[in-house]
Amino acid sequence: MAEKTRILIIGGTRHLGKFIVEASVEAGNPTFVLIRDSTRFPSAKSQLLTTFKSRGITLLHGDIYDHDSLVMAIKQVDVVISTVSTDLIDDQVKIIAAIKEAGNVKRFIPSDFGTDVDNIEGAIEPAASFFEAKAKIRRAIEAEGIPYTYISCYGFASYFLDTLAQENATSPPRDKVVILSDGNAKAIFNDERDIATYTVRAVDDPKTLNRTLHIRPPANIMSFNEVVSLWERKICKTLEKVHIPEDQVIRNIQESSFPKNFVLALEHAVFVKGIMTSLQKNPSVGVEATERYPDVKYTTLDEYLNQFIQ
Repeated sequence: MAEKTRILIIGGTRHLGKFIVEASVEAGNPTFVLIRDSTRFPSAKSQLLTTFKSRGITLLHGDIYDHDSLVMAIKQVDVVISTVSTDLIDDQVKIIAAIKEAGNVKRFIPSDFGTDVDNIEGAIEPAASFFEAKAKIRRAIEAEGIPYTYISCYGFASYFLDTLAQENATSPPRDKVVILSDGNAKAIFNDERDIATYTVRAVDDPKTLNRTLHIRPPANIMSFNEVVSLWERKICKTLEKVHIPEDQVIRNIQESSFPKNFVLALEHAVFVKGIMTSLQKNPSVGVEATERYPDVKYTTLDEYLNQFIQ
């Protein structure tokens, strides 16, 4: 029996990273997580690291800002998956440099989880610069000749659906919902557990080598209006709907400071410009996850929203 691929997750204690660590372990892969000095972790993360150890996960001490420790960690694995935070996207060049020096990595999956950043027509600042930063990391990986897979998982379900993208909300609305523009632009939402499962499945797949894996489950492609209608049916209630015209959305972005302007610009790109569904299929550069791995039972939006019904 062939040895399982050794996977290193950088950012494994973060939101998506935890799910990818879990998916890697469940798939039977020897799993490694890069951690900094444990004394800097709050108690919640210390508990998580204890759980990691109990699952047989190897904790490698290192830091993306410590080149030697990063190279040493990378030399112990076959695949590197980055789930670093948005403010560290640019710094992934340090991971690229370490992978290049190590010379043994069979696949690098950068922190590129989201919409396909090579197709972001219509996005405005400050979201546009964020997408462009991710695209620059793609080009840097390609320039160094590092084998890669990009994961375009589009919208995190927890980010958009837990509150139906309502400002200052902690759960989906029960009385009134704010809708950007006409609400007809299609978007894609995926449960993070499914994103992690598909990511780990792609690690050894020759069909995803040097390509983008698109996670676009048919049942999870909906307009905001369709999501609202689905939610209304579940709670047996019609919500008051407040539409904000695009020109007002843009003014709100321009008049807001970070991070609010970034959130608004991202929502404008998703719910007004429909950047998640503007890409046409191109088999030469992309692979459809649900078509490639039909045995994976993904969570539908219908199923996902059930957790909020009381």
